[in-house]
Amino acid sequence: MQITKIKMMVSKTSVAEQIAALPIQWDRVGKMRVLMVTSRGTGRWVMPKGWMMDDHKPWHAAEIEALEEAGALGSIGSEPLGDYHYRKVLDDGSVVPVRVRLYPMIVQRLRKRWKERDDRTRRWFSLKGAAMRVDEPELRDLLLSLAKDPREQPVIRDLLKAS
Repeated sequence: MQITKIKMMVSKTSVAEQIAALPIQWDRVGKMRVLMVTSRGTGRWVMPKGWMMDDHKPWHAAEIEALEEAGALGSIGSEPLGDYHYRKVLDDGSVVPVRVRLYPMIVQRLRKRWKERDDRTRRWFSLKGAAMRVDEPELRDLLLSLAKDPREQPVIRDLLKAS
């Protein structure tokens, strides 16, 4: 997205809006795992995320980001698990506050070839392992809140019933 457009979004609302997928799966012993990708700029471990897309519902845009950034296919929830904030550094060096809505996605399969495979690494982590790797405190807390019994979270429970 162009820097000018992002700055216009922020000037209207004081915070830019992004969407993200939380790609999840259960291992053989029933523990939830989270699929993370590295960011293109810094190589930090992040959730697949991006800007809202015209003519797409927020959860559908998050599903597209999971496919493009991680090669993940599956069922995505239409209700967010929560949101978190971070400060995005733009190409011109300016910093923009961003709120990210996080949508759970049950991964059914991973593509071997996907759009950003040459720019990113993907890897499965435990919830605690994922929480240890993120920089955003709100995202860390959200991940840790799922560690006890993620299937009891209403948004995940509803997604499991639907898929």
